[in-house]
Amino acid sequence: MSILFQTIKSGIIAVLLLTLAACSATYENHGYTPPKEDLDLVTVGVDTRDTVADSIGRPTSFGVLQEGGWYYAQSRWRYFAYKAPRVIDRQVVAITFDKDGVVENIERFTLEDGRVIALSRRVTESNVKGIGFLRQLLGNIGNLTPGRLIGGGTDPRF
Repeated sequence: MSILFQTIKSGIIAVLLLTLAACSATYENHGYTPPKEDLDLVTVGVDTRDTVADSIGRPTSFGVLQEGGWYYAQSRWRYFAYKAPRVIDRQVVAITFDKDGVVENIERFTLEDGRVIALSRRVTESNVKGIGFLRQLLGNIGNLTPGRLIGGGTDPRF
């Protein structure tokens, strides 16, 4: 009976340990922002796009924002059990250039600043207004004929 008790006790302990391990949070990092030490090497009014690219690298948004500023963005996400992922840290470093390509300003924004920078905003408006999905789907039922389904319809549009 003591062997059975030991086995049950070991099983319960194993289940409890696995349950605790499954409830631990996991973290993901996305993006890159240069550290303060690297940004201190960039001199406002002296450095150009090329010298900034050599010292801290080019941002991923370079192709979109070649004529404007450069934005380096980094986020840290926390995943915990069944809850939705949550951003726990976000940093954006904005380096702006004048018309000659010389550094004009360097700013760092964090999640606490509450500023949102839209790097790209693309909105596609729906061309169907006032018609719900089911109504649109079911509205075509009467328009189908067996001839159209097998390719022998008389309508020249099909």
